[in-house]
Amino acid sequence: MSEPVKLYVYDLSNGIARQMSLQLTGRQINGIWHTSIVVFGKEVFYGQGIDITAPGQSHHGNPLHIIDLGTTALDEETFNEYLEEMREHYTADKYHLLDFNCNSFTNDCAAFLTGGSIPDFIKDLPSDFLSTPFGAALRPTIDAMYRRPGAMPPPFPTPATATSSAGPNPELTASILQAVAAQAQQGMLPTTAPAAPLQATDSLVAPFHSVTNSASLKTLLRTHKAVVVNFSDMITCPPCRVIAPVYEQIAHEKGVKTSGGAGAAFAKIDLSTSSGKALGAEWSVRVMPTFIFFLDGQKISEMKGADANELRNQIDLLLFQAYPPHPHTSLSLPAMQTLSLNPILFTQVPALDTAANKLVSFVDSAQWPAVATQTQAEVKQALSTTILPYLKSRSNTRPSSASPMLLSIWAKTTFTLAQALPLESLFPLLDMWRLAILDSSVATWFTASVQSSPNTSPLVIFLTKVTSVTNAPRAYLLTLLRLLSNAFSSPVLAPQLLLGQIRALMTAVLIPTLLHEDASVRTASASLVFNAAAFLQKGRVDAVKNGGGSGKRDIEDEDWEIEISSAVVEAIDREKSNEDVVHRLAACLGCLLRLSPFYESQMSSLLEVLQVQSILRAKLAKGGCGDNGVSKKDVKKLVEEIADKLCP
Repeated sequence: MSEPVKLYVYDLSNGIARQMSLQLTGRQINGIWHTSIVVFGKEVFYGQGIDITAPGQSHHGNPLHIIDLGTTALDEETFNEYLEEMREHYTADKYHLLDFNCNSFTNDCAAFLTGGSIPDFIKDLPSDFLSTPFGAALRPTIDAMYRRPGAMPPPFPTPATATSSAGPNPELTASILQAVAAQAQQGMLPTTAPAAPLQATDSLVAPFHSVTNSASLKTLLRTHKAVVVNFSDMITCPPCRVIAPVYEQIAHEKGVKTSGGAGAAFAKIDLSTSSGKALGAEWSVRVMPTFIFFLDGQKISEMKGADANELRNQIDLLLFQAYPPHPHTSLSLPAMQTLSLNPILFTQVPALDTAANKLVSFVDSAQWPAVATQTQAEVKQALSTTILPYLKSRSNTRPSSASPMLLSIWAKTTFTLAQALPLESLFPLLDMWRLAILDSSVATWFTASVQSSPNTSPLVIFLTKVTSVTNAPRAYLLTLLRLLSNAFSSPVLAPQLLLGQIRALMTAVLIPTLLHEDASVRTASASLVFNAAAFLQKGRVDAVKNGGGSGKRDIEDEDWEIEISSAVVEAIDREKSNEDVVHRLAACLGCLLRLSPFYESQMSSLLEVLQVQSILRAKLAKGGCGDNGVSKKDVKKLVEEIADKLCP
């Protein structure tokens, strides 16, 4: 008779992750998940070893979610025997908040009982968190909580460096982490002595998968294109200990999460345990360490011994087979390769008092709406006592960062002014935000506002005010484009500009302004579209460097990139006088084309239909851009390279 298997899901942060994750990481994280398996009338979980209690009676309280994992045909005695074997593997000293935790255990149990796995949103949480700039900044703190004595810290930025772009209070975050870790590892019985430092691998970002039985290995092979499995015994095998740091470093460099999805899944099987020995026997492992390489669920090769160079070569070969390199990787593209992918920023500081006085004059002369949430006096007070002092402080040797309270006041004032003032009177306000968004704490806050409260986010408000680019005031358009360009200075905010509603709104302004009659507007628009394309290009280049092929990342969108490419080509064709605009547009087109995951399926045919090669070559001829065509040497080389090597 089959027995139902349930997954109980708890939030170790008690709601804090849902409330604060957007501001802290730039990504919505709904919980720090702890899970347990409920089967045969008992709840089983991993913390201080393996604990068993009545369902819902653990120290975690009531589950937030109960997920049906299916049924098992195994009997209770067989499951109990499995748990006894797992006790030597899932011990208290091996627990790690991110790398080897309760979810590793429940995933193994799910595979053993049902042949399935726990949901991806739970399994992938550690890698998703650590892939954010803020998560990377917290890695040393988590590392310090679990690193075994004498372990060398992994080669990542120091907390001070990493947190500079994240903004939040590190002491607050560390205390939250400590509380979550304590709750995660708390056992059913109180301890009378402080726990010893917990073991962990040296590299916490490495996407290792726990594999303790045949079912969990089969699940891993079924759900990942490329898999590397390390069979070793760290206790009795010196070569295993020698190669372990190398394996971990490669896993960090070429793991699925760190390569934009085009990497391998890395697993470790402990041959010192009975379950590990059974897996070793199943795969005929007789030498330690042994590495087995899988492609599409099938074993393709294995390596015995601790040769670091050979291990790297074998993994590179596996990834080459799994993700064939993009055809552009074989091209010589010196102009594209030397092109700076840093965003074009507009950092000039205006006379702030003059800008503020101009905005105040607009407030004084406005017919104030009755529905406004602030009076004119309150708006002017916010400008003079909160916003202006902050902007002036940004020019100091050690500029101050914006506080959440300041940003809340400023956002409220922005909402009021957007209701009260006509479009032509808002450009001083946009210009203030243009400067502020270069502050990483402001950019992080913008990210949260775009995701959690889009209707009141200043970026969304400013974009939705433009109902017609043709009729919009030049000063407003110019400043808005510069503000959006500066938004790409933040690695947290930049991805959000290329997703969902905000991308659609930005595109509606961007495409028409590429053809605007005013040269300054066209220059700002070309800068913005280059920043967007350069951000995509940087991700593609990083993926190739880390072993990925031409795989598509989540942020890539075929329809949008075709639409933007078509608009850029038309803008290049029409631009007859401004060489700087041609330069930025050509660089943008090169970034959109090079290493594009859609190049062979759509882009190549689009280029032929639009006759892009001829359009680019025309820019080099007399009258194509100025009297004599493009004159700057570096621009010429770039245009020629794109026309001759990236266009069919």
